[in-house]
Amino acid sequence: MNFYGVTDIWTYVMGAIGIVLLPGPNSMYVLSVAARRGVRAGYQGALGVFAGDTLLLMLTALGAAGLMRTHPALFTIVKYAGAGYLAWVGVNLITSALQSARRPQTVAAITPEAAVNLQHPFKRALVISLLNPKAILFFLSFFMQFIEPTYATPAVPFLILSFIIMMISGIYLSVIIFMGARLAHEFRARRRLSAVLSVAVGGLFLWFGVKLATASLH
Repeated sequence: MNFYGVTDIWTYVMGAIGIVLLPGPNSMYVLSVAARRGVRAGYQGALGVFAGDTLLLMLTALGAAGLMRTHPALFTIVKYAGAGYLAWVGVNLITSALQSARRPQTVAAITPEAAVNLQHPFKRALVISLLNPKAILFFLSFFMQFIEPTYATPAVPFLILSFIIMMISGIYLSVIIFMGARLAHEFRARRRLSAVLSVAVGGLFLWFGVKLATASLH
């Protein structure tokens, strides 16, 4: 089935759902923000993810993937910058959680709970999304499988595929935002539980950073 230059669109939809559901730094960050600061902050983070993904898709369309393949040094620079930032976010989550758990209850009640890296969620989610060179390469390799090579205007199927994956991502992020918001009250009542979650998410960010640092172009 060919839909405006998109081949086998339903296979693409199923693949996109699977990809979006895989845990990653973007979704984990949005979940953390929503759990600690509520729905509004969660959506600010989600908007940062959307903005970052949109820019990555535009860079993909403009040939950024080919540029990184022909200039491995550029890929290496962006890769280590992204890995370092993810690790920094992870360390801040862990240290903030440990400090919060040690505070007396009376102090915790008047001290802002959000860690530094949970403030300005739009900007931080945008940076997390952009500092991932593998995403550009992934978008290119995944999208190209479903674009008819002889289609007269390849921008049309590219935009269709981009819209589909962004819509799926939006639905998924909305679900985890409201899940996080529902947990927020429980976390405020149980600071130790909140600290455990923050440490666990911080550990995931450290793992994401190591994974990105050891990534290759292949």
